[in-house]
Amino acid sequence: MSTVEQDMVNDRYSPTEKDEQVLDALKKGRESGEPWGRANPRWLIDETELSKSNVEFCLRSLRDAGWIHRPARGLYEFVTDPREEDPSGN
Repeated sequence: MSTVEQDMVNDRYSPTEKDEQVLDALKKGRESGEPWGRANPRWLIDETELSKSNVEFCLRSLRDAGWIHRPARGLYEFVTDPREEDPSGN
């Protein structure tokens, strides 16, 4: 995936309830300083209790929207949630 593609975030994308569950799982640990933001589909299935097909659909939708990306096969990484305030104040 090129850098240009990674920088393209669809801030108009409206996540579904299931997308929100996947995002919440990816963000888990962020507030406590624990490792967070990366997961494989199996962990997301266990964490969200969604079916494999639902998790795969959510990952595809969130990746297409630029909110997550896939740095390696079977690994997904949180990129951004444009609904959150930018910590740098921009």
